[in-house]
Amino acid sequence: MHHQLIPVVAIVFVALVFDFINGFHDAANSIATVVSTRVLTPRAAVVWAAAFNFLAFFVFPLHVADTIGKGIIDPSIVDLAVITGALVGAIVWNLLTWWWGLPSSSSHALVGGLIGAGVCKGGLATLGMAKIVQTAIFIVVSPVVGMLVSGAMTVALAWLLRKRTPGRIDQWFRRLQLVSAAAFSLSHGGNDAQKTMGIITVLLFSQGYLGATFPKGHDIPLWIVFSCYAAMGLGTLSGGWRIVRTMGMRLTKLKPFGGFCAETGGSIAIFTATAFGIPVSTTHTITGGIVGVGAVSRPGSVRWGVAAKIIWAWIFTIPASAVISVVTYYAVRALGL
Repeated sequence: MHHQLIPVVAIVFVALVFDFINGFHDAANSIATVVSTRVLTPRAAVVWAAAFNFLAFFVFPLHVADTIGKGIIDPSIVDLAVITGALVGAIVWNLLTWWWGLPSSSSHALVGGLIGAGVCKGGLATLGMAKIVQTAIFIVVSPVVGMLVSGAMTVALAWLLRKRTPGRIDQWFRRLQLVSAAAFSLSHGGNDAQKTMGIITVLLFSQGYLGATFPKGHDIPLWIVFSCYAAMGLGTLSGGWRIVRTMGMRLTKLKPFGGFCAETGGSIAIFTATAFGIPVSTTHTITGGIVGVGAVSRPGSVRWGVAAKIIWAWIFTIPASAVISVVTYYAVRALGL
């Protein structure tokens, strides 16, 4: 099997490119609110987010890597063509939605890519329906949880602070927003970088590089874990400004108080999902958080047309990346990989 070392190294590189793109595509999730509330300059916000993306390395067990590695499709059918199809499907859809300025989900693009190529190789029987259904349910659940927690937090804090002057509240929450942005970036790194770890692990396992049994999260080689967190941090550092505009400026206008509530609500939803090994979309969750704060504060301030466009991008993500993945799979097969 080791004669295929060069293609394997090339595909590991492509996986890290996906992770990098995930970082700059989803940088907006962590920094849109701190940038739009002018708590940090765009450059400082990106550095702040990238640092906490990487620090997730020291915080989270690798449950999500397990799900992507062996929960979506059966690892035994994985080969170079399947992984290439999955990655290209996810990367192309990510780049298209980035170009359109739509905050779609890198996670669901990767799940769609795996489903498309997996079905081409092994038919419907190869799909891990339990994890796929769970992931699909969380397309709805994660933004709703983000929205409800952020909205409830906005109402509760507004009531608790009702006797304070707006200037004093603004001052406090400008500082607190640094904490909530850090928490969100930490949860983003913890959930999203693990998806690429799962992909690289299942690839190396399929090619005979990781022994006879599929490694559990804590057995994933350290270099894979480290390089995935580093690639995502570097991606975030390069910043996805198109999506920052949509999330931070066009969806609704936020003050530091609202930004804090949106990020904290989003973080709670993602920390919970990561603990259960569910690959959720940080994009969906923070969008839900921002809409929740906007809807509670001033329902008329949410641009529902922009929100509807974003929801269509969510609905199309898994099928669109699956179709791109199918085309790629057959192209790679034709090349003899």
